[in-house]
Amino acid sequence: MTRGRNPQSTSDPRTIREIFEQARTVAVVGLSDNPTRPSYSVARTLVEHGYRVMGINPNLDEVLGAICYPNLASVPETIDVVDVFRQPEAVPAIVAEVIKLQIPYLWLQEGIVHPTAVQQAIDAGIKVVMDRCMAKELYRNQV
Repeated sequence: MTRGRNPQSTSDPRTIREIFEQARTVAVVGLSDNPTRPSYSVARTLVEHGYRVMGINPNLDEVLGAICYPNLASVPETIDVVDVFRQPEAVPAIVAEVIKLQIPYLWLQEGIVHPTAVQQAIDAGIKVVMDRCMAKELYRNQV
């Protein structure tokens, strides 16, 4: 799929606010240990705002005090929201795992768009935000 702007159905301000009010544990798929990468700065912002972050990166052990796991299924505790920093081509496999694990929320960062996979998530009852920055929305919502 291509990068681009998100459809209205996945940027409902009520869903965004609900995520910040309900979610406490965020799995960051594609978390980097490089401070110049967006995944690092977003994860840092989430930690600073009291969210528990789990890194999903098979090449790392820990970032920002967050233990990293090779995939979502390896995380030994409940995940409330999955925040994705991967290319759009990787989204269908991530969505399949989110559906299988019954994770209630999926967040695709800015520039990550995959309408087909997102529709599958929505059809499975998952609330989705696509093509938005979680840190920017956190500041905008001041939860």
